[in-house]
Amino acid sequence: MNIHEYQAKELLQRFGVATPPGKAARTADEAEAAARELGTRDLVVKAQIHAGGRGKGSFTNGFKGGVQLCRSPEEARDIASKMLGQTLVTHQTGPAGREVKTVLVARSVEIEREVYFAVLVDRATAGPMIVASREGGVEIEAVAEKTPDKIIREPVDRLAGIQPYQTRKLAKELGFSSEQIKPAAKLFDRLYQTFLALDCSMVEVNPLVVTDKGEVLALDAKFNFDDNALYRHPEIAALRDTAEEDTREVEASMHGLNYIGLDGNIACLVNGAGLAMATMDIIKFYGGSPANFLDVGGGASEQQVTEAFKILVSDKNVKAILVNIFGGIMRCDVIAQGIVNAVKALHLPVPLVVRLEGTNVDAGKKILAESGLALTPADDLADAAEKVVAAAKEKS
Repeated sequence: MNIHEYQAKELLQRFGVATPPGKAARTADEAEAAARELGTRDLVVKAQIHAGGRGKGSFTNGFKGGVQLCRSPEEARDIASKMLGQTLVTHQTGPAGREVKTVLVARSVEIEREVYFAVLVDRATAGPMIVASREGGVEIEAVAEKTPDKIIREPVDRLAGIQPYQTRKLAKELGFSSEQIKPAAKLFDRLYQTFLALDCSMVEVNPLVVTDKGEVLALDAKFNFDDNALYRHPEIAALRDTAEEDTREVEASMHGLNYIGLDGNIACLVNGAGLAMATMDIIKFYGGSPANFLDVGGGASEQQVTEAFKILVSDKNVKAILVNIFGGIMRCDVIAQGIVNAVKALHLPVPLVVRLEGTNVDAGKKILAESGLALTPADDLADAAEKVVAAAKEKS
């Protein structure tokens, strides 16, 4: 789950992380009021969408830049009026862009130096890891690729948590002056406590800045949360902005399905994330292109299978569908009945290839065979991939 910058700023302030003050506004009047409340002539107005590259983006009304500096509340109002309700196009949104419904009005700062700082879950150790670099304000992936020696990694003990010596060490390695080490170390500790308390999978600050006045501030933050822990944080779940998400992904989540839309033309319905990845790989191997990742989980009901099919056929690029089920906890007869119900209800407009294996597989195959539906059975995964790729090419 992603959140907006203004929401991230509110979370940082809640945990005592030093960050420039700011306030969200949904109208031009609110933007002017927020600017007056800040009581400074150093202001910035930022369009709030779930995409990077806002500063270099363009609005479809011709206005340039989703991040604008200004010097007065009146100017903040004027800028907000040109952003709100308009579509912002960046390199991450694609040509369709995203509608701006909220802007952040904040105090701007003169940046003297930028660094990168993140707390994340390290897959190798299954524990917290600090990743930092003196190269802030740029994509950390680019730094890792071109100058990997500039990446600092500091593992954190899961039980002891981050230690004072570690925060001081990181501050020195990141080039903070002796006067800045104490506030930098405090900020690092507060970021780690934020990461821990909110069950985050990542808290990324890029850039973390030193201002011309010597302040150490988290200028912008990105949060990723562990979806499995959101039940413990209803206040975080409430921050979700479904208008910023793929409507298919939102619909899938409402039915307990894991769906991610892709740009191919072969839809996949699979049980288990690993099998779903393998299914996508073998489709590519046989010359096809997957249209989605869809994991119905280990205990999907007939209703969930029907809803999954509805989501798949809503993608107009889909030319064929592959169902690949390896039944363990999942019963093949339940999936088979769900397939039959869905196909009959939706009058499926594209070819369907089904591969079933595992618990109650014979019963499942019998249900499909006696359904009278025009579907193609497959003996194994390779056979299924070949058949669905051929069907998609024929339909194209």
